[in-house]
Amino acid sequence: MNILIVEDESRIAKRIQRMTRAILGDALQSLTHINTLQEALGFIENNSLDLVLLDLNLNGDSGFDLLTKAVSESFHTIIISAYKNQAITAFEYGVLDFVPKPFNRNRLEQAFNRIVTKEKMVTNTTKFLAIKKRQKLQLIPIQDVLYIKGAGTYTELFLTDGRKELHDKSLEKLEQLLSHAFERVHKSYLVKIAEIKKISVASGSKYIAELKNGARIPIGRTKYKDLKAKWL
Repeated sequence: MNILIVEDESRIAKRIQRMTRAILGDALQSLTHINTLQEALGFIENNSLDLVLLDLNLNGDSGFDLLTKAVSESFHTIIISAYKNQAITAFEYGVLDFVPKPFNRNRLEQAFNRIVTKEKMVTNTTKFLAIKKRQKLQLIPIQDVLYIKGAGTYTELFLTDGRKELHDKSLEKLEQLLSHAFERVHKSYLVKIAEIKKISVASGSKYIAELKNGARIPIGRTKYKDLKAKWL
């Protein structure tokens, strides 16, 4: 894993570094610490990352300025902050976890395990998906997303108004964040369960989910029974 720590307090940053190395061991490929917002934004732009550990108060700058950028990227973000009252907002923007300060190794390890085990979110928290469009960031409300299709390391978001937008996160990462409303019905598709109008069996024993807008999404054979039980 390639990890970036964005934390302005040197003492806390060193503690996070020490714990991260102890928890991840050989799974850790690189660990970088940056203490300013602008430098962190530049690093994210020019480096491949798996995870960002982000403080929300950076020498007076707001970590949310970086968070809005980060949640549109391919990596996951975990907040480490004393501002517990901002946890709900952070989750709405699509962070994987919020570790409140002060924290211990067990709590940090719990956050890391969510990535290692691909643990899914169990509560309705993520409210937006951020996309990059024409060099700007745009927040897409989850309520406007009908289904999501995997496109290699990227995903395609299919929206209620007929638009299709590209997201840098993989289908697996979005599945972790959106499991409260979406179901992985196929290796290449996440579908909002509330948008399913009909589940049927087509010729050749192929399973199909027909959405309210008329879209027909294939259902994997191993997914059919679970999906039908949840949909009913």
